[in-house]
Amino acid sequence: MTNVFLYYDFTPFIKDESGVFAGNDICFSELNSEHFIIFEKNATHYNLYVSRYKSKIDVGKNKPEILEMLIENYDKSIPEHRVLLRKYLE
Repeated sequence: MTNVFLYYDFTPFIKDESGVFAGNDICFSELNSEHFIIFEKNATHYNLYVSRYKSKIDVGKNKPEILEMLIENYDKSIPEHRVLLRKYLE
């Protein structure tokens, strides 16, 4: 997964302080000034979300205005998962 995070310029993982991600670690990539794609890392897997925040500094600190889970248990070896991620980031 490290290659995925580096290739798409995700932030380093930070601890969620908003309670939205149950205190799990998250990393994100900016789609535009208000929309972000987020990976949540829990004990055994990653979940992928698209979200809307007022600004980048709110990610992980405040609740998002919009949050939609795109993929539960993201697996980079599954082509559909890679295609969906590319759809948002390229």
